[in-house]
Amino acid sequence: MKIQVVIFALTVVSLMMLAAGCGSQKQSADVHQEDTPRKFMPGPINYVALGDSTGAGVGARNGGYVARLFKRIEAKKPGSTLANLCVSGATTDDVLNRQLEQGIDRRPNLVTLGIGINDIGHGFSLERFSKNYDEILRRLKHDTTAAIVVTNIPDISSAPRIPSSVRSQYQQTIIAFNQTLEEIAARHGVEVFDVYTSTHEQLPSRPELFSADGFHPSDKGYELWEELMWPTIARTIGA
Repeated sequence: MKIQVVIFALTVVSLMMLAAGCGSQKQSADVHQEDTPRKFMPGPINYVALGDSTGAGVGARNGGYVARLFKRIEAKKPGSTLANLCVSGATTDDVLNRQLEQGIDRRPNLVTLGIGINDIGHGFSLERFSKNYDEILRRLKHDTTAAIVVTNIPDISSAPRIPSSVRSQYQQTIIAFNQTLEEIAARHGVEVFDVYTSTHEQLPSRPELFSADGFHPSDKGYELWEELMWPTIARTIGA
């Protein structure tokens, strides 16, 4: 996304949030993920990944978190397959209109969803994001038997491409969108991996986790993401 779009979008979204009384939203520490019991999935995993550039691996040479997770899955469950439908720049509109049907048609038993940062960049309202996100999870729950793991939105407010003058505002927008995301996931009984907290804590002091474009994760950034997310996936599939 172009930084001009981000700056404009932040202003628009901030005004909408203030009007809706979102200024007191809590951070992502309340994500429901620690109490999910270990499951057992016999045989190979048919993994479908939905989402944006982080799933596609933009910014790295060796893939994003999806490709790295799949290597672990394949090692634990030989014969597993991956359909990575993630696309750089995707929004929740794009997941609904371009990725979701393809994913459902593949009859997955595991789905990951990582989406939302481009909704913020394009100035989506919380209402639009919420409606889309709810419909995505409703369809996945109704039309598949897959275990579903969603990632909340990382805190990339310290990215070099984000002007320091808007970083605090950008962070608050991410927090508000994450609270909505987590509430929707809880209603649908969907597992949430909390990438917000780790990125909030580590990115400001670890510039090597950003790629050369100053926005996307680097190989080291995706490696950290995969390492932190793997226990959630392993618990979900019984690996």
